[in-house]
Amino acid sequence: MRGVDYYELLGVNRDATAAEIKSAYRSLARSMHPDVGGTAGTFRLLQEAYETLNDPVRRADYDRVDEPAPRLRASQRRRRRDFGEDPDYVPKVPRLRLDDIPWWDAVDPGTRVRYLPVTGPERAPTLALVGGWSMLLLAGLAVELTAMLLAVWLSLLVASGVVIVLLLRRHIRAHRIDRSFVSEFGGRRIFGLPDAQHERAQQLTAELCAKYLTRLPGVRVFHGLAWPDSVFEDVHHAVLCGRRLVLVESKSWLPGHYTADEDGALWRNGHVFRGGATRLPEGVDAFAELLPDVEVRGVVLIYPSRAGDVTTVEQDGDPVSPMTPAQFVREIGRWLAQDPASVDREAFTTLLEQVVAD
Repeated sequence: MRGVDYYELLGVNRDATAAEIKSAYRSLARSMHPDVGGTAGTFRLLQEAYETLNDPVRRADYDRVDEPAPRLRASQRRRRRDFGEDPDYVPKVPRLRLDDIPWWDAVDPGTRVRYLPVTGPERAPTLALVGGWSMLLLAGLAVELTAMLLAVWLSLLVASGVVIVLLLRRHIRAHRIDRSFVSEFGGRRIFGLPDAQHERAQQLTAELCAKYLTRLPGVRVFHGLAWPDSVFEDVHHAVLCGRRLVLVESKSWLPGHYTADEDGALWRNGHVFRGGATRLPEGVDAFAELLPDVEVRGVVLIYPSRAGDVTTVEQDGDPVSPMTPAQFVREIGRWLAQDPASVDREAFTTLLEQVVAD
C-alpha cells in the first residue's frame, strides 16, 4: 500500500528477522484488533504488512519498490505481465452442470434433519413398539384365555407397557431438546461473514457454498473462524455436515498445476510454491483436537489471479488438498453427502463460538 512503511508500522528494522516480525505482529494485533478497540481498516493494514514481510518473496518485492526500475522494451513488459497477476481480471464462480455433480440427484433436500448426538429413541422404533403393544392388547381381548394364559398375557402387557412409557418419555425429552435447538438458531444455514473488503476469493467461496453445498439438509456453513484461544480470523470458511468438517482457505493465485506433499507444503508446476502461504495444516490439527469425534479435512480453494487454468490432483491422506472450485463442489460435496441430513449439535455450537464476525 503506497504511503505506508510496513517496517515502520510493525516497529521493526529493515533487517529484522522473521521471528522479530512475527513477534511484533502478535504484540500489535492484541491491541489493534477491532474486538479490543482497534479499527477494521487499521487491523487489515497490519495484517497486510505482516503477510508481506513474513513471506520472503513478497518481502523482496516490497523492498525493491523504491529502487529505480530498469527501462524495458514493450515486448519485455508484455512478457513480464504474462507471469504476474492481472489487476483487471475478475474470477467468477464456475457454472457447473448438475449432471456433472455425482451426488446431486442422490440427495433429497427435503429430508428431515437428524440431530446428533441422539438423546432418546428414534421415532420409528418407538412407534413400532407402541403398535406391537396395541396388537398384544387387542389379541388378548379378542380371544378367550385360560387363567394361566390370562396371567401371562397381563404380565407381558404390563411389563411392555412400562417399557413403552419409559421410551415415550425419553422420546419426548429428546424431541424437546431438538425443538429447542431449532428454535434457537431458526432456519439459518450460514453463519458469519466472508471478508468482502479484503479478498474477492472469499466472497466467491461463500457464493459457491450457498449455491451448491446447502442442497445437503445437514450442511452448516461458517465464515471467518478463529482458532481455539485466538481472537483473529484464522480460517476463512468451515462446512459441517454430520460429523464431517472441512476447513477452507480461499486464495487468488497464478494459474498452474497445484499439488500438496505429505507435510502440507504446496507445489506449483513441479516446484515448491513461493507465491503465497497457507496455515491450514495447523488449523486442521487445532480443530481436530477441539472436536475429537469429528473427521476434519483441509482444502485450499484456488481461483486464478489472471486468465488461465488452475488444475489440481487430490491425493488420499494429504493433510491439505488444493482444489479448484468445481472440484471442491464435486469432491467435498460427495464426501459430505455420505451423511447428508445430520447436524451434530455439539460440533455446531463449538464452531459457532469460533466465528469472529456475524
